[in-house]
Amino acid sequence: MEDDRPGSAPDDPPGPPPDDRPGGVPRRRAVALIVLAATACALAAAGVTVRGDASPRDAAATAPVAGVPDTRAVETVLANRAAAVREHDRARFLATVASAPAAYQEAQARVFDNLTRLPLESWRERYEAIEPPGPSGAPAVRISLHYKLRGFDRGPVARTRYLTFAARSGSWVIVGDAAGRGLRDEAEIWDGGPLTVRRGRGGLVIGDAPGLDGIARRLAAAVPVVTGVVGSDWPRRAVALVPADPALAASLVGDTQHLKDIAALATVAPSATGGRGEDRIVVSADTFGRLNALGQNVVLTHELTHVATGGARDGRTPLWLIEGFADYVGYRDTKVSVRSAARELHREIAAGRTPAALPGRAAFDGTSPRLSQAYQEAWLACRMIADRYGERELVRLYRAAGRRPEAAALREVLGVTTARFTAMWRDYLREELR
Repeated sequence: MEDDRPGSAPDDPPGPPPDDRPGGVPRRRAVALIVLAATACALAAAGVTVRGDASPRDAAATAPVAGVPDTRAVETVLANRAAAVREHDRARFLATVASAPAAYQEAQARVFDNLTRLPLESWRERYEAIEPPGPSGAPAVRISLHYKLRGFDRGPVARTRYLTFAARSGSWVIVGDAAGRGLRDEAEIWDGGPLTVRRGRGGLVIGDAPGLDGIARRLAAAVPVVTGVVGSDWPRRAVALVPADPALAASLVGDTQHLKDIAALATVAPSATGGRGEDRIVVSADTFGRLNALGQNVVLTHELTHVATGGARDGRTPLWLIEGFADYVGYRDTKVSVRSAARELHREIAAGRTPAALPGRAAFDGTSPRLSQAYQEAWLACRMIADRYGERELVRLYRAAGRRPEAAALREVLGVTTARFTAMWRDYLREELR
């Protein structure tokens, strides 16, 4: 059996490393190794006053300021938390919040238990800055949390979090987060209920919602479908996050999309090193669960296509082509009829209301009143290209549109102007749906 415990890695040393990023806050390792009896260890881990042979310059840099946490003491607490996660030491982790209210301690216990279920290669928190004191007077520390999933992430993911510290017996200890001050943590899947992790040929499925086994099977089935269209130059696996709480699902995609009518969404977790970030598929459990088997297959194949093509990070390709191409792959091997798959658009076309132009970016917003029609219009545009020019040309157009403007890509690959392509598409809609 594979060992899923967080392992020691170059980016996860036992103590806080120097920050070599441009503009980063200088850090120094704690200079004392504190060895305590079991009873005293819990208190010390919650807040440690750093001692040692620091130079006068170091002492000046970290000299305590009234009402502001001692930087090096904070870093030592964070190093203890990272070591506790790495070593699966629950008592040591909870000792860092031993002075916090009971509700916060319980939440942190759930976080720790969830972390131990993940295939973590590394996990650590790094001091970034002190936030101005709030009305309560409790200073908040901005933390950058870095983690990496073994076998799936190419580099560490970064999340911004906030911890509130208070002075206790000459030391600074964690007493909560900063939600009461309007400082919101960037969400992660371990912030929900007890996690289940499922590995499969299609990747890693993590969540606290039911149905994870089915999602893992559908992802595995989608991989060869996507590869058959876009080729094998992608990892051929994905990480799917399936929170039971709709609010957590929305937070995982950055609150930029309303997921009420969206079953799943591909997104990118930001890189800790400024790189490309890591792909995630966030499944909205309630909406996804209302789909039939065909719908679930199409949705996961669609989102996996985004992972394979970089659609979630693409800032240049027209959104109608990104979403239409993903739906084309999703529906490619199904026997569903066009009128059934495009039911809402069919009603409009049958009533004589043919859209005048391809859907723009706003049409794909979760609050759009014609969201379903926008996806259907985009899908049929890509289906028309595959029908009349061939699937290979559709793939060529998708790649060309990522390098140059839409009009230039249409001329280069299909030999048509935007106006001509739009007219062809409108005729195709009437042929297929009237």
